[in-house]
Amino acid sequence: MKTNADVIIIGGGIIGCSTAYYLAKKGRTVIVLEKGKGIGYGGSGRNGGGVRQSGRDKRELPLAMYGVQHLWPHLSEELGTDVEYYQQGNLRLGKTDEHLKILRGLTDVAQSLGLNVRMVTGEEVREICPYLSDEVIGASWCQSDGHANPLLTTSAFYTRARQLGVTFLFEQSVLSIKTVAGRAKKVMTTSGEYEADRILLAAGYESRAIANTVGVDVPMKRIALDTLVTDAQPPMFYQMLGTAMADFYGHQTTHGSFVFGGGSPLDADRIKVLASHPPATATAETCKGILGYIPALKHAKVVRTWVGLIDLCEDKVPVLDHVEEVPGLILACGFSGHGFGIAPSVGTVLSEMACDETPSIDISELNYRRFADRG
Repeated sequence: MKTNADVIIIGGGIIGCSTAYYLAKKGRTVIVLEKGKGIGYGGSGRNGGGVRQSGRDKRELPLAMYGVQHLWPHLSEELGTDVEYYQQGNLRLGKTDEHLKILRGLTDVAQSLGLNVRMVTGEEVREICPYLSDEVIGASWCQSDGHANPLLTTSAFYTRARQLGVTFLFEQSVLSIKTVAGRAKKVMTTSGEYEADRILLAAGYESRAIANTVGVDVPMKRIALDTLVTDAQPPMFYQMLGTAMADFYGHQTTHGSFVFGGGSPLDADRIKVLASHPPATATAETCKGILGYIPALKHAKVVRTWVGLIDLCEDKVPVLDHVEEVPGLILACGFSGHGFGIAPSVGTVLSEMACDETPSIDISELNYRRFADRG
């Protein structure tokens, strides 16, 4: 079994898989260590598939915009798999003046950074999507936003990375990172010891405990959100929908079913395994919120529910950075539920960082040092 590489990636989600792919394209040898029995065991296989730029924090917006402009449009062709990417726009909906105030604030920030997004009236909303409630009085509208299939996308990155020579090792519970002569050099797991010139930590919430083994702490917590899938419905719309208050988000899939994620965090400590289903009360509350915006779905049946666990960073944006105190260690965690849509861009910049190249996307405000003055 291979134990040495140029780069070791801890975590086999879409961040780890995309980074492995882009590194392999650069000719680097890569080992990916994954705790689960397969890829996408965490959030990568349990999210709603949004590929959005609107509604993002300005610090991560450059990643989202780069991906939509340069990566997502041809990703299916590049990876040799239809990832079901639809670029039909994103409506973030509002029912009150307070909702519209929130949406205008987000829109103003995004416009200042060059994103083509605008506010629309309730009448314009229903011209774009006639199935929405008359209670919607306005929305933000970003026509270049969209959605894709998380499972297919993660699997496509994994497959191409393997074809390019990346080694994926499963059921690898990481115990610690070890330094040699002051540099992060080794990863200790329950199965053995692995060594590389660069160690990239992309293990979701578990990244915090792993980073702690070399004295590094990323302030984040684990939260759980519910997700549901309906039975197949007649074709209605392919826009991605969300709300000002994050009641829910979702879209209709190619197959006719709707995928919706809930907006109210559940008690993550009660989620024993990732196969857990959300409490029926949580699903009912999410459905109530959805019907308040999309009454046309009142006869749709929920056929499956699941729980997604999120590594919520203290300031709700990820950490993508070299760790100065531990040379050789690169952090890629704390994505706060926003990681899927920016994953191709993140994989691009992480591969550049691991090769000591200047990132082609501005990630300067996603640095680890921003927590230095934390009390």
